[in-house]
Amino acid sequence: MSLKSGDSFPDNVVFKYIPWSEESDEITSCGIPIDYNASKNWADKKVVLFSVPGAFTPTCSVNHVPGYIQNLPNLREKGVDIVAVLAFNDPFVMSAWGKANRVRGDEILFLSDPEAKFSKSIGWADEASGRTGRYAIVIDHGKVRYAQIETEKGAVKKSGADAVLASL
Repeated sequence: MSLKSGDSFPDNVVFKYIPWSEESDEITSCGIPIDYNASKNWADKKVVLFSVPGAFTPTCSVNHVPGYIQNLPNLREKGVDIVAVLAFNDPFVMSAWGKANRVRGDEILFLSDPEAKFSKSIGWADEASGRTGRYAIVIDHGKVRYAQIETEKGAVKKSGADAVLASL
């Protein structure tokens, strides 16, 4: 079942996450993974969730994440409370990727979808690799307002910050 505009965001969506702290700002600092209950935390927020096949990969690191970092002020102007990136990588890798991109605090949440469970549940995991697909979802107070998956390998057209901004 893929998500579409007008759907409710699923209940019981839990990711893994390592919260940023000043003490663990170094890329070699591990931190402690915790559960991040997206369904609960996002119920009364406007959220942009974008998913990538893998941290530290060329398209994801060069074309996808930087667009969201650069457009954070524009997303905030459109009322977005939370921006989160999701990948199948473990929470340690996702935390390091956030630090490598100089993302501090909760500017962008770097979330882990272990075994691509969430992506598989909405039909947006890559069947061949088992990784999360490349997609973007806008959730506004529990309702999906935008949901698009890239169908072209390496493309960042429907899931990039510009496409999401245009939908807001």
